[in-house]
Amino acid sequence: MPTARISARHLTIWTMAALFVAACSRGPQPGTAPAPSAAPSDAAAVRPFNPVHAREAARRSFPAGWRFDPGADATFAEKAMVVSVSKYASEAGVEILKAGGNAVDAAVATGFALAVTSPSNGNIGGGGFMTIRLADGRSATLDYREMAPAAATRDMYLGPDGKLTNKSTVGHLASGVPGSVAGMVEALSKYGTMPLARVMEPAIRMARDGFIADSNFTRGGNCSRLIAQFEGKNLFCPGGMAVPVGALFKQPDLARTLGAIAAQGPRAFYEGWIADSLVAEEKRGGGIITRSDLKNYKPEWRNPVIGNYRGYTLITMPPASSGGVTMNQTLNILENFAPLPPAGSAAYAHVMAEAMRRSFTDRNTKLGDPAFVKVPMAELTSKTYARTLAAQIDRSRASKTPAFNPGSEPEHTTHYSVVDAMGNAVGTTTTLNGGYGSGVWVRGGGFFMNNEMDDFAAAPGQPNMFGLVQGEVNAIQPGKRMLSAMSPTIVLDPAGKVLMVTGAAGGPTIITATMEVILNVIEHGMTLADAMRAPRLHHQALPDQLDYEQRGLAAEVVDSLKAMGHTVGTRGSLATVNSILRIAGGWHGVSEPRANGAAVGY
Repeated sequence: MPTARISARHLTIWTMAALFVAACSRGPQPGTAPAPSAAPSDAAAVRPFNPVHAREAARRSFPAGWRFDPGADATFAEKAMVVSVSKYASEAGVEILKAGGNAVDAAVATGFALAVTSPSNGNIGGGGFMTIRLADGRSATLDYREMAPAAATRDMYLGPDGKLTNKSTVGHLASGVPGSVAGMVEALSKYGTMPLARVMEPAIRMARDGFIADSNFTRGGNCSRLIAQFEGKNLFCPGGMAVPVGALFKQPDLARTLGAIAAQGPRAFYEGWIADSLVAEEKRGGGIITRSDLKNYKPEWRNPVIGNYRGYTLITMPPASSGGVTMNQTLNILENFAPLPPAGSAAYAHVMAEAMRRSFTDRNTKLGDPAFVKVPMAELTSKTYARTLAAQIDRSRASKTPAFNPGSEPEHTTHYSVVDAMGNAVGTTTTLNGGYGSGVWVRGGGFFMNNEMDDFAAAPGQPNMFGLVQGEVNAIQPGKRMLSAMSPTIVLDPAGKVLMVTGAAGGPTIITATMEVILNVIEHGMTLADAMRAPRLHHQALPDQLDYEQRGLAAEVVDSLKAMGHTVGTRGSLATVNSILRIAGGWHGVSEPRANGAAVGY
């Protein structure tokens, strides 16, 4: 069956059937993920899907004046689905699926296509994380996060006055050693079924022959002041003007680079002429990435963080991502309050804020690159530890974020989700950090470099570009991977079958938005379309403030939260999520309604 737009009524029926089957299942089947480490209590029992409850949950959490209406359509596909911020990239992934590739093949094809069609966040000059769940029950997580160059120093971004400069965000010195090429090729080599050259064909074709610039391409500010400072202005700002929607946009240098990678593998990027071009660009602008840094870069296969919430299993990223640990810690705390209060209520916002506050406090002080930091994984993911934190929460009063000794992490990351007809699933989050990264464009190579060094605690105790205040555990060290919030997540139903693939862009809001979409489905029983459109909340411990999306909470709820002692603030939007949900008869996908994107399937 081709991709189709389906009504909310049919969506509810399909979702109800899928979740009812999941809720009635008991125990993992052979070849599935390990059983939860602790059986859920009676209060944490799986909640069967109820369409009346789903409508009520959406009604409550969509207050008057909210930007979206409940009951929206979703994209249905019988066999396979790709959801990303770019229609072209999603179509590239589906092209590979239709040609016989699996979800990993399609994910790599989508990743390289995003470097062409969504250059503000898709990339080959940055890094990312990939979560894989195979149909035979195996799970894996791949860390291809950038690394600090060998010449990096702890205080390299501080001025003479001891304050942060902008060198961690703009220009050649802001870049970590890129990991995207190595990571995507590594995933393909281990779990893919197609040659690299084949999965890269769509990206190379679009770079060489061009694609029609759409709103996704132009909304990233393709002729910004940042780009205008560097060589990319000649391509992205022709005649000093932005590339308009509807223009045919070609990238011959990038096509040549991608062609070399397709023919020679990652050595072309890390040791060949592409490496020479990158290092020469670094030297021209005072950067410190060397040929040795590039040659020594290696992606890392890591043990997934596997948690459970009310009978559902979450497979997600371990450090150097903070996403999996922080999300699972928050859910473990919330499980002590299950069933949770209705979405949109003051009681719900309060307990969410208090749980987030505690998990982000631990995130900001205890998580870092495991090669440099002893991360207390067992404690942070323990339900026993979560119970001690939950016991600290007063249901009627806000607490305060404790001060920590710092002597000890924008919106332009991108996430895409893939499922295939065989039951394999992949969630990938990749980034340049800020939009177009550092702004530096590699001459001859045709790609932007990241500004990922700002994700270190460049000045421990001072906020970074996302307002995150972090500790010494994430201070700059040579060869270290900067802490990330990226949270590509796969959710299994109680029978061990893939139920959801999801993840987000948006700095630290990645963690909370990804978790909230999951909760909207499995806790509140919403359809995926409503779960994605529902208002979002965010608390990251410091600053000590509960943020909500404008008009996302009723005025009386905000008043109640203030009376409870919360400092509240508003944002225009929180994160960019791209998700897939299994339903009876197939899959449905929803790209972020707050942004551009496309769910494409067959």
